Amino acid sequence: MRTRVRGWRWRRNPLRRRADVVEAWTVLVVAVLLFAVAPLVGVAAGLHAHDRAASLAAAQRAERHQVRAVVIGEPPERQSAVQGDRQRPYRAQVRWTEPGQGVRTAWARVPAGARTGEPVPVWFDSRGRNVAPPPDEAAVWQHAISVGLAAAGGTAAVVVLGHAVERRIALRHRMAEWERAWARTGPRWTQPRT
Repeated sequence: MRTRVRGWRWRRNPLRRRADVVEAWTVLVVAVLLFAVAPLVGVAAGLHAHDRAASLAAAQRAERHQVRAVVIGEPPERQSAVQGDRQRPYRAQVRWTEPGQGVRTAWARVPAGARTGEPVPVWFDSRGRNVAPPPDEAAVWQHAISVGLAAAGGTAAVVVLGHAVERRIALRHRMAEWERAWARTGPRWTQPRT
């Protein structure tokens, strides 16, 4: 029958070795790093990523504008076909009216399934180039959460890897310590008694 004694590495006793104390402190440090520092790193990285993504989205919203355009070009045959279970957006010629500038035409990426004569939302930048819509708040939060989780996971992985390396080094020191102790006591046990 085996009995576990909690905290034996922290108590003073003649069987406690230096390696046991180092291992106990290492486990405590690793636990604090995993359960306190790694989540804080994730939160900090996520908040920083949110701030940067929100400012980028605001800048893109200020630079880009949406128009309601009508598709005037025919969709290409090969791209209008369903690919798998979803359709892909394609480039088509669109026409819209801008106040003070009259009717304009351009090539733009339109949603999948848009047919000729159908109104579609299209985004343009200040130079008149067709661009993707600016990220919305959900996309900003999704980016922030992804960065935060990646940072917390990376920190936890580094801590666990460091702990594994430390355990390997501690095991090597423990074995060397046992060899030295056996070198001192071994001859007394192996000498023939007369």
